[in-house]
Amino acid sequence: MEYFTKSNIIKLRSHLDKYLIADDNNGKVRQSRNGAIKRAQWTVEIIQKLQTHHHVIRLKSHNGKYLTATETPYPLTLTGKRVILTELENGVDGKNEWQPIRDGFQVKLRSCCGRFLKGNGGNPPWRNSVTIDDSFVKMEGVLWDVEGVMEDEFESLLSSFGSGSDDVSFASDIPSPMSVFSLGSSPPARGSFQVRFLFWLLFSYFYFILFYMILSFLEKIHCF
Repeated sequence: MEYFTKSNIIKLRSHLDKYLIADDNNGKVRQSRNGAIKRAQWTVEIIQKLQTHHHVIRLKSHNGKYLTATETPYPLTLTGKRVILTELENGVDGKNEWQPIRDGFQVKLRSCCGRFLKGNGGNPPWRNSVTIDDSFVKMEGVLWDVEGVMEDEFESLLSSFGSGSDDVSFASDIPSPMSVFSLGSSPPARGSFQVRFLFWLLFSYFYFILFYMILSFLEKIHCF
């Protein structure tokens, strides 16, 4: 939950390095690599559940509609369900409420029905789609990076609302979004673990060869 208390306006980035965005016309959501557009911004509303004393969140898109889980099957999937945008109404049984679950430096978002928000890849119609699912082979599919939006960037977004363009690009001198993971540092690079693991393998191989050479030398001395 702490990821969502450090910034009121956030972006969600999937394991595919694509951002969760809201489509204006059809009430759908999808993924896009362009995180600088206003449709990638989500306002966080924190709600305390009196029954469980747990906090959940609502995610409101730039057009005032909320990220909502449904029971409608997604085409050509066995367990995936559609995720849409809806108005905030009474009697929706918490379908626009999400429970953030921390997983390392990332979060999972669990819907009221127990399924997780999932960014999909592959061929159409799955490419760039977003569903909720409770059955998945790779856990990374339901992991999201949370990025806060700096105040000056948000002001630029507000000023772009009247421009008529959905895909607003920002100049290079505008700071990149700050990480919500810490107040003063950037989120960890995605490839840092792989790089450290590669170096570990190389050093292990070097020491193994060195040990083998020393052992062979000692055996020769013993033979003499």
